[in-house]
Amino acid sequence: MQIQYDTMRYHRCGASGLKLPAVSLGMWHNFGDTSPYENMKAMVLTAFTHGVTHFDLANNYGPEPGAAERNFGRILHEELRAHRDELIVSTKAGYGMWEGPYGDGGSRKYLLASLDQSLVRMGVDYVDIFYHHRMDKETPLEETVGALAQAVQSGKALYVGLSNYDGETMERAAALLTEWRVPFIINQNSYSIFNRTIEQNGLKEAAVRQGKGIIAFCPLAQGLLTDRYLNGVPQDSRARSASRFLREEDLTGRRLEQIRALNDIAAARGESLAAMALEWVLRDGAVTSVLIGASRPEQILENLKMLQGPAFTQEQLKEIDRISQ
Repeated sequence: MQIQYDTMRYHRCGASGLKLPAVSLGMWHNFGDTSPYENMKAMVLTAFTHGVTHFDLANNYGPEPGAAERNFGRILHEELRAHRDELIVSTKAGYGMWEGPYGDGGSRKYLLASLDQSLVRMGVDYVDIFYHHRMDKETPLEETVGALAQAVQSGKALYVGLSNYDGETMERAAALLTEWRVPFIINQNSYSIFNRTIEQNGLKEAAVRQGKGIIAFCPLAQGLLTDRYLNGVPQDSRARSASRFLREEDLTGRRLEQIRALNDIAAARGESLAAMALEWVLRDGAVTSVLIGASRPEQILENLKMLQGPAFTQEQLKEIDRISQ
């Protein structure tokens, strides 16, 4: 298998020694038991052969919960076993995974049991990054962070990550992990031209100050920042489905105007709206990697075109801010 490492950009994850590809592949959607296995395999192999070395999962990705890890484990076993040391595999626990009081949240009981289950499903001895998937105000932060520390100390994870944390809580967790000499290196948060939450809750600023990486999920805003909605809302789009993440009523006339205006900027730059939106997330060096989703290999190849895009001018960045905010 020939891997095109020279066509990918790799960014150091904060102040750590680990580098991640500019584009990582997420398995939130389209890797469950309702998806064709051959298509899943084609997407993983397409990504990896083009230098995408990082594959991101969570215990509850499916459907059913656990299915994405199980399917990825099969691909890893059948196709990529010889390349395990060239891959970054991450998983998470924090949202509801099994019934009863111990299958959700941030308790030591849940996190360590979930990690053990994830390793079995994927057929691996360790994951490269183990995340707590969300803040849990009902569990002391010291308990949650202590469980993440034990995951590393036991050899079941190499690095710690936090997902969906705000800046203040992340800094408290970072202080504990630094005191315990545990390598916490990355934050995973939603971030896009249309979603500036990490700029508003202190996470982005705190990550830069602390020397921590950021990986951005939903960089295309559930497909809004693509050519999908330039001419309205297609009948087969996610917005017309039962998705709880994107609803048809979210696509107001104002939002569609914004999408078209942003597309005009992308066209002037000689690229697609999606490519521009991905590169925007990485524009200032604070974000280590953008986490894309895909339903077919061709989408991955299309997204990788962002690596060939021009640098932003200050005028373009100001205009993007004006349009989107």
